[in-house]
Amino acid sequence: MNRPVTLFTGQWADLPLEVLAGKAAAWGYDGLELACWGDHFDVQRALADPAYCRGRHELLARHGLAVHAISNHLVGQAVCDRVDARHQSILPARVWGDGDPEGVRQRAAREMEDTARAAARLGVEVVNGFTGSPIWHLLYSFPPVPGEWIDDGFRDFAARWRPILDVFSAEGVRFALEVHPTEIAFDIVTTDRALQWLDGHPAFGFNYDPSHLAYQGVDYVDFIRRFADRIHHVHMKDVWWSGRPAEAGVFGGHADFGDPRRYWDFRSLGRGRVDFEAVIRALNRAGYRGPLSVEWEDAGMDREHGAAEACAFVRRLAFSPSDTAFDAAFAGRDE
Repeated sequence: MNRPVTLFTGQWADLPLEVLAGKAAAWGYDGLELACWGDHFDVQRALADPAYCRGRHELLARHGLAVHAISNHLVGQAVCDRVDARHQSILPARVWGDGDPEGVRQRAAREMEDTARAAARLGVEVVNGFTGSPIWHLLYSFPPVPGEWIDDGFRDFAARWRPILDVFSAEGVRFALEVHPTEIAFDIVTTDRALQWLDGHPAFGFNYDPSHLAYQGVDYVDFIRRFADRIHHVHMKDVWWSGRPAEAGVFGGHADFGDPRRYWDFRSLGRGRVDFEAVIRALNRAGYRGPLSVEWEDAGMDREHGAAEACAFVRRLAFSPSDTAFDAAFAGRDE
């Protein structure tokens, strides 16, 4: 099983793609998971210019790299979020428009449909991203939250995302939600619920990232077993949590990443507490053959050092499953 080791470009969008591609090749990556921001991948140019997608492939090929997926997390977030002024900083001007929340949500939905079309033109079968959530603000149930309010939130999510997913199906592309706090699905229970509200839509699946589950106390290995046939892409990202009381707990205390008072923080691969051997073994059992894409985040480390060591970490760890039983050589031996 030769799974490519790729680098997600979202945290590197301040660098031109040509510059980042050269660095990623030197660090040892096989390819890039292109973010739909910065100059890395432009959805509308991909649809308007027949030469654009070819040019992206040619740029990567000059550095010995390939692309297996694109990601449009930022626009996806606005599809069913409670949109406010914060979203303006993450959205293209064409999606933000005049900032009217419902108009933003509708333009974001159309942009995600276009992202499916652009992915098909690029020749990739997976778009990773976020969904947003109309009910994340109701996470803690006080004042008491009526159950029908939660149902209404999932109903709104399904109504907004089903037409988008229908376009994905028509284009032969799958949408992979990164299960994550602030999304409609952020643990196993809410992931089950999202699938039920979508009636198991065939274009809907997951970009598996253990880091967002682990610090919550969610069984991130069982997630692979439960949703094996829906895992369309994998982010390799580590997280550390203290395991003892801290000043700012799981909710973060409004403290910035890297603040030593936090109970948890993202770490460079191999420097947190995620059991990646268990993750790889579970992915092997699930038959996952797609990319292992490094999403590098560590507020306490130089990112270029971290990206290089993360690539080496994944290559050391990402063993293939056995194609034979280890004790097969003993079968039928004369005693």
